[in-house]
Amino acid sequence: MTDQYVNLGEAIKKGDVETGVSESLLLVERGVKPIEIFSECIEPTLAVIGDQFSRLEIFLPEMINSAEVVKAIQNEFKPLMEADQETISKGKIVIATVSGDLHDIGKNIVKAMLEVNGFEVNDLGVDVETKTILKSARDADADIIALSALMIPSLPFVKDVIDFIEANEEARSRFKVMVGGGPVNREWADEAGADGYGDDAIEAVDVAYRLIDAPA
Repeated sequence: MTDQYVNLGEAIKKGDVETGVSESLLLVERGVKPIEIFSECIEPTLAVIGDQFSRLEIFLPEMINSAEVVKAIQNEFKPLMEADQETISKGKIVIATVSGDLHDIGKNIVKAMLEVNGFEVNDLGVDVETKTILKSARDADADIIALSALMIPSLPFVKDVIDFIEANEEARSRFKVMVGGGPVNREWADEAGADGYGDDAIEAVDVAYRLIDAPA
């Protein structure tokens, strides 16, 4: 991470919303694009925070505070994104953390990166049941269902969504499924029958473009 991002990275780690927003807007004033701020600072910082959480160096309140900073930055960036990009949607995506899993920090950054790249994203939140995911995808006329799992016990619920779609001809013809999260890897995603796997938010955007057959 370059020196220009040090203050923003520290604000995210400390859960300092006011400083995080002001630093991100200052970067924009200096000519840095929102997508670059996400990919070059916010995502790497959240990766460090996630690693610290997994090693019990920080705890859930710290993670929540960091997520609040990122959410505030997202809200500030929305008008900039709308003014700077095509208004035509590249596709519709329903995203959720699967049943039994309450983690959302990774899902939120993937959502932000997808929105930055012009996708319409309907975020269902965390601990979402299979039937709710499928109903929401139908209601939203989604092209892609994006599933996040941050715990190994959550993987069967990801597989449950994929199996339901595979067994339903109408759903299979309508929806592509992309997956990601800490315990998920490419081999598991392939064996589970997912249409795509993203190792991080940047790759998730590339996968979404491929699945929707939109130009990258």
